[in-house]
Amino acid sequence: MKYDLIIIGSGPAGYVAGIRAGQIGLKTAIIEKNNIGGMCLNWGCIPTKTLIESAKVLNQIQNSAEFGIEGLDPKSIRLNWNKVQKRFVRIVRRLTKGIEYLLKKNGVEMIMGEAILKSANSVVVEKQLLETENIIIATGSKPKLLPNKVKSTSIQEFLTLTDLPQKPIIIGSNAHAVELAQFFNLSGVNVKLLIQSKTVLPEADEFLSEFLVKLFKQNKIELIFETEIKKFEAGIVFTNQGDYQTDCLINASDRVGIIPKSEIDIEEVEDFIKVNGLLQTNHNSIFAVGDVNGRSKFAHTASAQGLHAVNVISGIKKNFEYSKFPINIYTNPEIAQIGMTEAEIKREKIDYKISEFPLSANGKAMIEGQREGQIRMLSDRKYGEVLGVQIIANNATDLIAEAGVLMQLEGTVFDVANTIHAHPTISEIYMESGFDAFEQPIHK
Repeated sequence: MKYDLIIIGSGPAGYVAGIRAGQIGLKTAIIEKNNIGGMCLNWGCIPTKTLIESAKVLNQIQNSAEFGIEGLDPKSIRLNWNKVQKRFVRIVRRLTKGIEYLLKKNGVEMIMGEAILKSANSVVVEKQLLETENIIIATGSKPKLLPNKVKSTSIQEFLTLTDLPQKPIIIGSNAHAVELAQFFNLSGVNVKLLIQSKTVLPEADEFLSEFLVKLFKQNKIELIFETEIKKFEAGIVFTNQGDYQTDCLINASDRVGIIPKSEIDIEEVEDFIKVNGLLQTNHNSIFAVGDVNGRSKFAHTASAQGLHAVNVISGIKKNFEYSKFPINIYTNPEIAQIGMTEAEIKREKIDYKISEFPLSANGKAMIEGQREGQIRMLSDRKYGEVLGVQIIANNATDLIAEAGVLMQLEGTVFDVANTIHAHPTISEIYMESGFDAFEQPIHK
């Protein structure tokens, strides 16, 4: 069988690339050895965000008296773990069916089995040789194994537990780790977060990491930094910082690429597949997109890389741009950033200005009872071009998209200030931060 494109992996990078390839007329097949939708849909983005949403609703109900709601006993309200699990399974199934439909609609063939790279233009799956003009590797990533062969619970295993752990310990310094920690906290469970680095979110601006540390301390989530795991036995985790009792040690640590079996040399760097600006490996006909190349850990960036690889295959030769992709953290309140961090701007020796506006002065935030947070806009002093935006707000992961459009069009603080935002909305904080750049905020 001969194809124009074979994609290994059906996660956000793989299935999006497949749909796009089908749309432009490429004869395409996707090979998947586990579940359609990959880690994000089945065990990552969708299920974990569903958990967090349930915990947020629980928290809102427990604090509903502030909104004039009577007749509820906060002490009797609890999270039903089994029903939460059933809900995310329903959502995953619906989304999976949607992906299957879209792949079929666009003429993409699904082949179940494990792919082995035979050559730069051929793949073996279930003892069948498939020839192709191009290959996209989109096999994703997995958490690093803990040192000293310490056994732990994966996120996949956690999602299938019969009972919700009551003394969980999470290991990691990334979005997955902090989101899981807050899920337990909002659910009324005492949780510890063992952080292997000096900061809770190494990829985020220091301003956001400091906010998270403050928030977690307020919520009595115990944070232990620069942790090294020595061993785990009899329900006790032994570390360089102390020993901690737990009924579930969840591994949400930094990830490594899932690299497919291969009979040809695929160059690697630091546990990921090495790619150039076009997302090509050391073989021009083989691309690696998404988590497997280590350039980003977010599903939306993986999808964008999948689209980019298909564009390169179709003749649009340009390097992939990483600077304008948002980082979203689904905590309570949510956290999002896009563009350059303050540290990056300083390294580039750019003369910059910070303009800010707090949610505590925003009418909609007061109405919703979500006054904690702010917008922080970093701009070039000379031309006013927006270089980076950070938001802490109840719906920051949605609000950050406006900053993405603004930066894609090389917008300035003048454009932000002159854009009319409806009232009352949280989005008004953009306009206010635009005026704050001229030291003339309207409501501050």
